[in-house]
Formats: sequence, structure tokens, C-alpha cells
Amino acid sequence: MIKVAVFCAAGMSTSLLVKKIKEAAIKKDIEIEINAYSETEMSRHTDVDCVLLGPQIQYALKNAQKIFDPLNIKVEVINTVDYGMMNGEKVLSTIEHLIK
Repeated sequence: MIKVAVFCAAGMSTSLLVKKIKEAAIKKDIEIEINAYSETEMSRHTDVDCVLLGPQIQYALKNAQKIFDPLNIKVEVINTVDYGMMNGEKVLSTIEHLIK
């Protein structure tokens, strides 16, 4: 099972994207546990395989890397277009790339 944390500012649109990613994972028969959290909760969610940041908080990338790099957890900002289009399949592909 792939465990993913998605961090954002408020969580409204990110929760919808998480739902789309779960749907894409079901279609590809991929087991995934993915949850959205506020950026203020980063240090509390370190038991994951990778971390995604919503484009609206890309300024937090360096802080996220300080938290997750020592744990060998990859961090990536979600592509703005994929985020805006709520493209769960493309974001799932990003996740697959990060964990390889």
C-alpha cells in the first residue's frame, strides 16, 4: 500500500483532488492511503511514502524538504494544471514516479 500526505492551505479543493486520485488508483488496482492536511500539520504526518504540496503553498517546499528529506521521503509540488483540472490520474502518475 502506498501512503501519501497532501498538504495545502485550507483543504477544500485538495480534498476533491484526493478523491479523484483514489478513483484513479481503483481503476489501476493500486492500493493507496492518501489524505489531505493543512500545511501547519507537516511534522505530524511523517509516516508516509511521499508528500505532495498543493501549488498554492509551493512556498513551503523548502520547509517540507527540511522535514521529509532526512526521512528519505520524496516531496513534490503538484503540477498547477493537473491540480486545476483535478486530474487524479496524472497526479497518481506523479506519486508512482516519486516512490520508485
